[in-house]
Amino acid sequence: MNQYILAFDQGTTSSRAIVFNQAGEAVSIAQKEFTQHFPQPGWVEHDAEEIWSTQLGVATEAVLKAGLSTQDIAGIGITNQRETTVVWDRVTLRPIAHAIVWQDRRTAAFCDQLKKDGHAEYIQKTTGLIPDAYFSATKVKWLLDNIEGAREKAEKGELCFGTIDSWLLYKLTNGKVHATDVTNASRTMLFNIHTLQWDKQLLELFAIPESMLPEVRSSSEIYGYTDHILTAANIPICGIAGDQQAALFGQMCTQPGMVKNTYGTGCFMLMNTGDQPIFSKNNLLTTIAWKIGDDTQYALEGSVFIAGAVVQWLRDGLGVIRSSAEVETLAASVENNGGVYFVPSFAGLGAPYWNQHAKGTMMGITRGTTAGHIARASIESIAFQTMDVLNAMNADAGIEISEIRVDGGATVNDLLMQFQSDMLNCKVVRPKITETTAAGAAFLAGLAIGFWKDLSEVQQYWKEQKSFEPNLDDTTRQRNIAKWNTAIKAAEVWAEIEK
Repeated sequence: MNQYILAFDQGTTSSRAIVFNQAGEAVSIAQKEFTQHFPQPGWVEHDAEEIWSTQLGVATEAVLKAGLSTQDIAGIGITNQRETTVVWDRVTLRPIAHAIVWQDRRTAAFCDQLKKDGHAEYIQKTTGLIPDAYFSATKVKWLLDNIEGAREKAEKGELCFGTIDSWLLYKLTNGKVHATDVTNASRTMLFNIHTLQWDKQLLELFAIPESMLPEVRSSSEIYGYTDHILTAANIPICGIAGDQQAALFGQMCTQPGMVKNTYGTGCFMLMNTGDQPIFSKNNLLTTIAWKIGDDTQYALEGSVFIAGAVVQWLRDGLGVIRSSAEVETLAASVENNGGVYFVPSFAGLGAPYWNQHAKGTMMGITRGTTAGHIARASIESIAFQTMDVLNAMNADAGIEISEIRVDGGATVNDLLMQFQSDMLNCKVVRPKITETTAAGAAFLAGLAIGFWKDLSEVQQYWKEQKSFEPNLDDTTRQRNIAKWNTAIKAAEVWAEIEK
């Protein structure tokens, strides 16, 4: 009997579900956007109940679209937006407040204080992260400190904290399983990536009761079974990984030195560093790539907070395009950026700058600047930010990276991919299966239940669709880089004034 794996791909702006067959192909996809809440400048929230209902809805839709029934689903894999923080009541399964999203900056001042108080070194040494509002720890603390009665309930063991994977797992199992995997745990700023345990000193620093935390498991095992959700039958939930680690796995970057870059709401570049963590001297993050059985793999990561989101801003904020797909045509309507450089730091600057106070900055505008130039500068900003991360990665790893594998929505944009190759001065490879994040979750789930027998079987499903080689003279490249660096400096100066 033909069986399939169902992947939950719970993202920042939409919930998606994808059904994969034995050959690692996506046979059906369903997607639904959900509400973004911006209660104050710099605050970003989601309704965790809406995430749950949209995720459940698209899962059902994807199975029906494939002409299948839930009996045909061998297992469920979950991949998710990371760091986004949910706190819910252990018994009622109701969140105590909106989820605080990874992009949210409300705890930036507290993170500045952590650095001033000398905690940065311990945090980096233990978790591989740097004190930043991006991660979950300060978000949990904020909820406990600001939601009435929350701290008291937490102290009594009545509340659960989880990243989105934990929330979905808890709901799928009807409250029977409160767990997460090592990749998501490694993004909380509470997890010791050496011992693979929650760190008591950090829990104390952030005043978070240990009873709230999920049990940490590997990325590929049976965590539990659906409990009268989707179907009366019990489907194993058997693969979990944060979206960027899932994409690294889906891209089959299984050897040290292999790199992938995902172009989603943000851009996330990860390099597999093998079974040892490499600690960055260039403001990158050290994170867990995945754990299968007893084998834990690590990665270096650089995060760009605003990538695809800049295209959404052109559509929703400026209204210069009606759909995201139009951006390539608009950008191609001009020969070059017309001297316009755009630093889209709407949520601060990520790696390698880590400037929490930076705001979006556009340079070089003249009376001759058109919507086409702004669209082109917006697309180019994604490639420039990625270039900064790759340069830092090259320096940390001590190797020249000659190829990166790319995935995510923006990779359909050939103009961006070619410019990316030109700026990185290396080969950019787009795979046949661009749904690599969901594929990674599906592969992890399938390996746990013998759907695929081993890693070598899964590796054969990765195939190249198109590659882009650098096609720009060095003088032009260096001139572009110099102007981009000036624009970054301008954004940092403005951030200093705004503080």
